[in-house]
Amino acid sequence: MVVLQILYQWDFRSGAGIPLAELVANMKAEFGEGLEDNGYIDGQLHGVLAHTSALDELITHFAPNWTVESMTLIDRNTLRLGLYELVFDALIPSVVAINEAIELGKAFGGEASGKFVNGVLGGIYKDRQERGIVKEIDQIMAAKRAQKEQAFKER
Repeated sequence: MVVLQILYQWDFRSGAGIPLAELVANMKAEFGEGLEDNGYIDGQLHGVLAHTSALDELITHFAPNWTVESMTLIDRNTLRLGLYELVFDALIPSVVAINEAIELGKAFGGEASGKFVNGVLGGIYKDRQERGIVKEIDQIMAAKRAQKEQAFKER
């Protein structure tokens, strides 16, 4: 949630010249007091910002009736964050990335934001699966599920 709020502010104030570090400090103070994030916020934030062009290209491809610029600030930054976690973050399972983005879209976006986010990220996930692109964490999670199912069957 804090990462999305920082991305929103960064996008909203892009021309105002406010340093990113100041936005991060303000948001952490306001919404993350006492939060032990072990670098998660900074890692996700810098990851999204480092890959914004690639993320926006994917979003544009999988939301063909929209331009990234015409999306609401919340929708585009929810998609950027969710897509970053889906494609680039090796530690977050794909399904978790999608579900979290959907929930953020529902909580902070408009009436249809959750469905919109689900449609775009779900399309990207399906495309990656069809092309054989599977994150290692997804493979590990699938193997664990298979082991649990096997153990359950053997009871």
